[in-house]
Amino acid sequence: MKTTSKALMVTLATGGTVWAASGAESEANGLLVTMFLAFGALIIVFQLLPGLMLFAAMVKGLFIRPAKDIATGTSGNETA
Repeated sequence: MKTTSKALMVTLATGGTVWAASGAESEANGLLVTMFLAFGALIIVFQLLPGLMLFAAMVKGLFIRPAKDIATGTSGNETA
């Protein structure tokens, strides 16, 4: 029993080294990892486009002169 347990311990102790040296682990990304990263990129892109549109509208509003009726306060709804 003692010899068997020692042999088992030696086998288990050296087994990790064998698996580590064999290159059994793949270094390439799997399909699910690639799909997850692509999904994250799509979320960023779809949030970036409306953000850029809002930023462009803000910059346009900063640099365009207001119309004359807007500056005087008339809304065009008054009846004469």
